[in-house]
Amino acid sequence: MTSPNDTPPVGEFILFQSKDGEVRVECRFESDTLWLSQALIAQLYGVTPQAITQHIRAVYDEDELVEAATCKNYLQVQTEGKRQVKRQVSHYSLPVILAVGYRVRSSRGTQFRRWATSTLEEYLVKGFVMDDERLKNPPVGHSAVPDYFDEMLERIRDIRASERRVYLRVKDIFTLAADYTPSNKDTTRFFQIIQNKLHFASTGLTAAELIAQRVDADKPDMGLTSFKNEDIRKTDVTIDKNYLNEAEIAALNRIVTMWLDFAEDQTLRRKQVFLQDWQSKLDDFLRFNDRDVLENAGSISRKAADDKAKSEFDRYTEERRRLTEAEGAQTNIAALRALLDEKNRD
Repeated sequence: MTSPNDTPPVGEFILFQSKDGEVRVECRFESDTLWLSQALIAQLYGVTPQAITQHIRAVYDEDELVEAATCKNYLQVQTEGKRQVKRQVSHYSLPVILAVGYRVRSSRGTQFRRWATSTLEEYLVKGFVMDDERLKNPPVGHSAVPDYFDEMLERIRDIRASERRVYLRVKDIFTLAADYTPSNKDTTRFFQIIQNKLHFASTGLTAAELIAQRVDADKPDMGLTSFKNEDIRKTDVTIDKNYLNEAEIAALNRIVTMWLDFAEDQTLRRKQVFLQDWQSKLDDFLRFNDRDVLENAGSISRKAADDKAKSEFDRYTEERRRLTEAEGAQTNIAALRALLDEKNRD
């Protein structure tokens, strides 16, 4: 348990039933922090403080949470008769409050579990959960209260601009083109043209140029700025987006989502557009947004870029294997010396 603090952070965890019968939960706090005392948690769930004590102890005994990280002492001042009494009161963080909600047996506990179950079900089925009312009504005039709307938009842009998402959306858009044929190789080829133009508009490089110019076995992480697993794999080095810095990713996400909105608006308004016209429409869109327009296929082919990336990866893995073996040899030598030293002392 940490040392006592002056005053607990201001915050509320509110559980209520709305007019439509839906159970809702609101968490109001400052600086992403919420700490409630045992008495307030008991009041929240409508049970005795003694019951809360038992549930909190079970949370810690079962190693569900670490007490040192989720429990703090705060100094509280209370008036008793004619004198003020200072006491250190234990407060518990939001993870403890939630964990207790799954254990407590009361009508409020049941309400909490109904809300938690429906929220989890929506997350598992849809892949996301949104508090629409909270997002529609952001805090006004309270600079200390965080608003995560911009973060949500950026994450949605990043998802929407992922290569597979863009490909599927472009395919849907092209389906309504007057001359579209599902088996036509021109569709795949044109998607690659779109991808290159969007990359060039954001970074000044095509997808292949990004890979060829930035992959380097001698650089930390081969020049990659992101990859899925703990270690770099060969599939990572041929993904152009893995070489973008944060500002470039944000720029690419913005231009991709803007163009998708434009293209979808064209199709929903039943504007008859031939497949070959989409390229000129994209160029016009980019010029309107003061973006550079790629006029050719770039200075390097995608195959050449991928071949270079794979070659650099092979060089990188070989160097990593050599270093690992050298480190292992050094460890063995050190262990042998320690053993000899111990024998000599004997």
